[in-house]
Parts: sequence; C-alpha cells; structure tokens
Amino acid sequence: MSLIETERLILRPMTEADGEAVFQWTGDPAVNRYMPYPVHKNVEETKDWLRSLQGKEEEFGFCQKETGQLIGAGSIKYREEFDAWEVGYNLRKDCWGKGYATEAARALLQWAYEHGARRFMARHATANVASGNVLKKCGYQFSHLGQYSRYDGSETFDATYYTMEME
Repeated sequence: MSLIETERLILRPMTEADGEAVFQWTGDPAVNRYMPYPVHKNVEETKDWLRSLQGKEEEFGFCQKETGQLIGAGSIKYREEFDAWEVGYNLRKDCWGKGYATEAARALLQWAYEHGARRFMARHATANVASGNVLKKCGYQFSHLGQYSRYDGSETFDATYYTMEME
C-alpha cells in the first residue's frame, strides 16, 4: 500500500468506506463535465467503483493533511496504446483553483518515475483550460489535438494531448 506525502496532501488508496466523501465529486455534474465516466447517481454506485479499485496501486485518493478530508482522486497508469504513463485527477469543486491538482499530479508523476516510468502523456478536453494549465505546470509539452469519448460513448470531447520525457 503506497502513501505519498506532499506539502499539503497525503495520497492514499481509497476504500469503500470513502464512498460518501468520493460521491461529493463523482456525483457532481460540474466536476464530471469533462470526465470520461458518467456522473454517479448515488453513493452505492460510487462504492461499487471504489470496490473495483481494490488492489490497484496506481489509484490514489487526495487527502488534505490539515483536515484529513478526502478532496479528490487520481491515477497514473501505463497506457500501451501510447507507450507512456497517463496521469489523471479529479477534485471536489470547492477545492478548484487552489493548486491541489498540480501538487497531486506532480506527486503521481514522481511516484511513477520512482517505479521506472520515463515516458508520460496526458490529455484534457480542450475546453477545460484549467486542466491544461495543471499539465503545463507539471512540465508537459503540447503533442497534438484529438478527441476522447466518455466510457459509455454518450459524448465526445475535442482534446489536447501532451507528452513529457523524464531521464
């Protein structure tokens, strides 16, 4: 079980017991606007998702050190189709614009680097400028424009893709 500590956050595995806290963002249509997963309709749906994460060490919840509150989540996963590691993150709306996403993303990148990753990629809905700013602050460079769709195919987004190499 990996724990990652940053200046203001502790990144840790999530469990079913985190369902209520996680539903604060997985059930929020504003947070979900550009996410690939459909908005969660109830806490049980969120708990089902959390159960599916058990044993996946590349998935982390973001807890504020000061309060212990779970305020977001993210992952860093190897994507064979890109031959690179992809970072992703999601935060409660009341935590937007405070630097938490950048802090957490940098920590995820460092964790992956320490586990042997050297090639990274990321993408965001082009309309989600804030997410693009996070990636640029982490050192990503523009790669190309493209698209991605929600898992259920209900919506497709114009996307901006980035890459980064670490030696």
